Amino acid sequence: MTSVADAVQAMKAKFNPSAAAGLDLVFGFRIDEEKNFSLIVKDSTCELQEGVNPNAQVTLVMDGETLEGIVSGETDGMQAFMGGKLRAEGDMMLAMKLSELFPS
Repeated sequence: MTSVADAVQAMKAKFNPSAAAGLDLVFGFRIDEEKNFSLIVKDSTCELQEGVNPNAQVTLVMDGETLEGIVSGETDGMQAFMGGKLRAEGDMMLAMKLSELFPS
């Protein structure tokens, strides 16, 4: 992958609609402290938006390399979190839901 945008698109392609039935969630992402985007998961759909979303229930903060590794499956999200490469701001339990919504 060449960029954060590619990693985000790859993540969206892995979306599991059945895991999102009945959900209404907003996940924020801050990559390299300057790139912001959000994934809006609502009733089995997933929409990608650029920029900061004030409605994000949890925001994941990491660098582009960590994002690419998690999306490609080379990096375990929990290990990245424990190693300090990934930080969650907001509802930590929602961050755990990402692995169900976007299986590797």
